[in-house]
Amino acid sequence: MRVECASRTHVGLKRKINEDSILVDSARGLWAVADGMGGHEAGEVASAMVVQALSALPAAEEDIDDLVGGAVHALRQVNRDLIELARTEGNGRTIGTTVVGLIVAGGFFRCFWVGDSRAYRMRDGLMTRISRDHSLVQQLVDSGMLRAEEAEHHENSNVVTRAVGVASEVDVDLIEGECVAGDLFLLASDGLTRVVDDLEIAAELQRSAPEAAADTLLESVLERGAPDNVSLIIVRLI
Repeated sequence: MRVECASRTHVGLKRKINEDSILVDSARGLWAVADGMGGHEAGEVASAMVVQALSALPAAEEDIDDLVGGAVHALRQVNRDLIELARTEGNGRTIGTTVVGLIVAGGFFRCFWVGDSRAYRMRDGLMTRISRDHSLVQQLVDSGMLRAEEAEHHENSNVVTRAVGVASEVDVDLIEGECVAGDLFLLASDGLTRVVDDLEIAAELQRSAPEAAADTLLESVLERGAPDNVSLIIVRLI
């Protein structure tokens, strides 16, 4: 199955450093967005280490389970490396990153993530979020203490409950499914999803080709002040 891909990453209008890193390896069917944790030291180092580790994975032919297993193993190793880096060079402060990744092979997809960077799939004009935020507000929504429509604007919307480099062990969530021609996937850091809502994103993905949609989504963030780094990858299966 062939793919059409567009990607963008931008420092935004408020930050001095882009702490996001992206991986685009369409030849292997592997894509990822990593968002270095704002407010922590060396977030850009953490996200770059994740992307570097994923890009170094050996080719797995069409065995998607081998590749996703390698990705999870790589993230766990980076988690250990970041904790050691924080201990030796970070004065004990956390050096962390979120990550969301997509693997497509043999007519199937696997999505893996840690944190609140998101993955969406659009099929037959319907966009569905296939990842689930590891965040404080998501926990509040799950417990019934907060309505979903209030989550994006909650004062603690940037507080993640899971990230690479934070705890001695990291749990990586996975979801899998079949692919069909015409499926479209979006991976994005919260620099996009906290500024442009899901309905707007879905409308743009539905009416535009990936390159044009990527430009428009980035422009929308910049027009609204781009308070954070923003990164996105759009993958359309042909």
